[in-house]
Order: sequence, then structure tokens, then C-alpha cells
Amino acid sequence: MRIDVLGAVRAFGDDGGPIDLGGPRHREVLARLVASEGRMVTTDTLVDDLWTDPPARAVGALRTFVAALRRALEPDRPPRDPPRVLVTEGSGYALRLPRERVDAHRFEDALVQARRTPAAVTGLGSALASWRGPAYADVPASAWVQRERARLEELRLEGVELRARILLDSGEGADLVAELGAHVAEHPWREPAWGLLARALHRAGRQADALAALRRARTMLVDQLGIDPGAELQRLETDILNGSDHLEGTRPAWAVPGVRLGPRTTVELARTLALAGGDALVHSRRDRLAAVQAAERTGDLSLTARIIGAYDVPAIWSRADDPGQCRAVVAAAERTLAALGSDGPADLSARLLATIAVESRSADLSETESRRAQEAARQAESLARDLADPALLAFALNGVFLQSFSRPGLAAARDAIGAEILDLATRYGLPNYAVLGRLIRLQSASALGDLDAATSHAEAAERIAATTEAPLVPVLTDWFRARAAAARSTEPGGPTAATAAARYRTAEGALQAAGMPGLHRGLFPLALLGLRLLHDRPAPTDPRLDWGPYRPWTHPLVLLAQDRGEEARAALAAVPEPPRDHMQEAMWCLIARAAVRLAEPAVAARAATALRDARAEHAGAASGMVTLGPVSRYLTEAEACAGRG
Repeated sequence: MRIDVLGAVRAFGDDGGPIDLGGPRHREVLARLVASEGRMVTTDTLVDDLWTDPPARAVGALRTFVAALRRALEPDRPPRDPPRVLVTEGSGYALRLPRERVDAHRFEDALVQARRTPAAVTGLGSALASWRGPAYADVPASAWVQRERARLEELRLEGVELRARILLDSGEGADLVAELGAHVAEHPWREPAWGLLARALHRAGRQADALAALRRARTMLVDQLGIDPGAELQRLETDILNGSDHLEGTRPAWAVPGVRLGPRTTVELARTLALAGGDALVHSRRDRLAAVQAAERTGDLSLTARIIGAYDVPAIWSRADDPGQCRAVVAAAERTLAALGSDGPADLSARLLATIAVESRSADLSETESRRAQEAARQAESLARDLADPALLAFALNGVFLQSFSRPGLAAARDAIGAEILDLATRYGLPNYAVLGRLIRLQSASALGDLDAATSHAEAAERIAATTEAPLVPVLTDWFRARAAAARSTEPGGPTAATAAARYRTAEGALQAAGMPGLHRGLFPLALLGLRLLHDRPAPTDPRLDWGPYRPWTHPLVLLAQDRGEEARAALAAVPEPPRDHMQEAMWCLIARAAVRLAEPAVAARAATALRDARAEHAGAASGMVTLGPVSRYLTEAEACAGRG
């Protein structure tokens, strides 16, 4: 079956025949569930959205509408079988249909694809052609439908302009004059539309008309709004006058200056870009924060909560790429959670709590912040389990994972988290979380020294990534293979230390461009240090090495390698307790090694106490990217040194 809402609300069966949806209220309930895009809508929200002043039996009436819709949408469903399309979920209802079965969702997906890939312009044209009038045209103009109608209309206008821009940039578009002329007549304040019309007229060989269109735009803007045209229109006028070559089509199709997206659309695009890495990941984080701030300015708590929680991008590393942005997102989530109160919708509360847990990266937290993040992770997991929402539970478990570094030696516990995420992802078709589950299990197997199991998880992650266009995955798995080469360089017949170092250097080149400074900074020098420790060699002393956040714990060994013993002793005395993150076992092992070399039994005893529960693990290997060798090696030395004190 399929549902259309880009116009009057209607539905069609698998045979293409129309489905009788019932009266206006039935169609409004269906429309409201379509607008939630598969997410559960609570009964209370539905009642508030359907009635300005709900009658005493509103909940009963709503259930009647839902029952009638279920009969209409699944006429052949046996009475005792649970519904598969309009389902009961938690304290409300959700519509379970593939996105391609709903015209509004197909349109939004086509728009996102065209932004990313200009070759998808044909699909965008088809999606635009599916509009039959205003979205939800026959639904009463309540607050929710007005917001949704305005959002979709803004996307439609963007789609018209994006399609025209792609065609013009590709050397086509002379036949767009009539369409764009009508577009600017209906929406005269959209400056980009005037520029596109002028380009189409120029492409059609009508240079004078193109210049006239730009002058009309200038006159309208100056006379009616008191503003001059933007730089884009001014450049275009100059280019047309000068007959510039680039008017024949050279600018990138995804550059759409002047078009402002709403917060919901912005965060959806940011979520898509986050998986691409590089500059796209950097822009994704920036746009995500802008979307959250824009949502807060609307004063709509439900919208703000959805925007904050919609960025459920799987996260694998315990140090933030941009701590300031993470703190801003966490603060917005806390504000929204407090405003919703304890009686707020459970699904929104769970998403906000999961966001707090995921964005509160453990390496960057104070003790108080750490306790709050761990509590948020527990609460999000509990709510998600009660709601029986697999995608939400996977998101919540991501938060549990990132808060699972409370002490050294917890690789087995993290492996169990990864296994559950992987199981959820496999059973419910969540490919991005399947990648996350595999990477968590890779890290855990690496920490436990099981390189065969870790290799199996790496290969599985790469297979999934190849079908989901997740280019960051091979960046991480290449680092794992370098880590494996480093470990095997100590074995008879294994690769040489030089070969392992070369593998690290190759992996470093890819990571440098991946847009993950929280992961990248200091990792390569730490990898080289680990390789040297595996072969009982002193720390590298190249002054060009950027030790990043690991400097306090590596510095004593670097000073020892330079025969600066007293300075090394002073640096060791000043070393703080390591952050509770992926590298905590490694940092404790560095403390232990320096304490042993400097004969500092008190410091060695402190390191030994911290490391005892991690005796079976490998230092640094919880990252899945570097190794300093077995923790037991450092622990044994530290205990011996402490015993001499």
C-alpha cells in the first residue's frame, strides 16, 4: 500500500485501488502519524492535536478512529493477529511503512539525495511532480499541521530551486524559463530564484530578458524592502554583461546560497553528512548545533526535543572532536528535559537522556558531569526498554557504552554492550548500528588480545560499510590492522617493527583527513611509543611529534629517553590521574613504566592498584588502534617496584 499527503490525504492498496479512510478525523489521525515519520505519537499528544478542547471521551473516540483505520489499511488481517501498519507502541501509536510508500518521505529523501549527488536530479524532478497541492490539504489547520505544511512547502521551494540549479550547472535548463518565471511571480522575495530565472533566460539566448529580470529583482528589493540585492545577484549581472564562460555550467550543484532550511531539515541533513567524514563531518556538527539553537528559539518543546534527539549518529570514541559544541548540545538537552518535566513523553525523554550520555564524552568530564552522564545513560536505557523501540534502545546503549569507562578492566562488559547493539541492528535492520556493534566488539576483542576475533569484526564492519557508504569505517579498521602488525612484530616470523611503523604512518594519513580531531590528535606518537615499548626501546624524542592530550603521561618517558632524569621525576610527580576513557589502561601503564624506571614505589603502587582489574587486557588496545602490550607486563613491574618501597 501507499499513502499520499502532498495534497489531500489518501491511501491506495497493493492493487492500486483507493482505500476508504473514513471521515475527516480518521484522515487527520493518519496524517498526524505520517508526519511523525515512524516515531511513536502518544495518545495524549494525538488528543491535543485533534481537539482544541478535548471532549470527555476523547481517548475512546481516538481508539475508535485507530481501529477503523486498521481495518481499512489491513483488511485481510486475521482478527487475532497484531497489526503491522498502524501499531500500538508504548503509550501511543506509530505508523510502520517503508519510507518509499509515503509520498512526502519519498520527496524528502529525493531532496537529500540530490543535495549530495547531482546525478539524482531526475529523482528529485519526479518527487516534485508528485505534489498535488498544499501538503495535508484536507486536514483542518491545527497547530501541528500548519507547522508541517509550512515545513514541507519550504522544502518544495528549495527542491524547485535545487533542481533548476543542478540542470543549469550541467549545461541544460533553457526550458526552465516558464517554470521559474511562475516561481518568482509566486515567491518574489526569494533572491536565488531570480538568479536562476536570469540564468535560464541567458541559457535560452535571451540576454536582454535575463538582465531585465535581475533589474526587476533589484527594483523590487530596493523599493519594497529597502535592501540591495545580495552579492550573488550582483555577480551574476556582471557575468551576463561580460559573457563569462562559467555561465555555461561550472558551479557545484549543491551550493544553494540564500536558501535557509528549517531546524528539522537541517538536522536531518547534518545526520546524513556526519556519516561521510572529513569536511562533511565538521559541517555536520556545526549545522547540528545551529539546528538545536533554532529549535529552541521557536519555544516549541516537542520540536526542540525531536531536533536534539534526531541526531542519533553512532559514536565510538570517548573524547569529543569539539568539546564546546558537545557541552552546548548537552546543556540544551538538559534545559529541554527539565522543561518537559517528569510527565513528558517517554520517547522524547529517552532521546534527550541518550543524547546527554552520548555527547558527554568521558575523557572531557568532571566528576559531577561524569556521574550525571552515567545516570542519564541508565535512565535512557530503562525508558527505551520499556518502550520496546529497537532503534531508540540502540541509541541509548551507545550512551551506555560511552559511559562504560568508569575504571580500567571493563572490556568484557563493553563487548556485551556491543553484542546487544549488533543483535538489535541485525534483527531490526539498523545498518549504522550494526557497524557500531562491530566496532565496539572489535575494540573489546582487541583489548582482550583476541586478534582473530577482532579481525573478524573488522571485516564484517567493512562489508556493512561498503553497502551503507560509511567511509570512516576503513579508516578505523586500517588502524586496527596496524595495531595487529605492531603486536605481531614481537612474534617469531611476524612483521618487522619498521613494517608496523609504516602501517601506522599509512593509517595516520587517512585519519588526518577524517574530521575527527578528538580521535586523531596524539594518536600516531602514542602508537610509535607503544611499538617502541613492545621492543624495549626508549620513547621517541622527535620534537615535531604532537602528543596532544596524552602529553602529561608520555612526557616522563620522553624525558628519560633524553637522559633528563630529574626533569622526568618532576614530570611524573605532576602527572594527574588519567581520564576515564579508551586510553586509561595505557596511561596507567605509562605511569607504571616511568615509576619503575625512576624507582618511585609510591607512584608504582598507585598504578598497580588501578591496573589490577585489567590484568588480562592489553594496554591501549581498547581503542582497537594502538597497543603497548599486555597490561600484566607493566603490572608485574609496578608491583615489584611497590614492594621494594
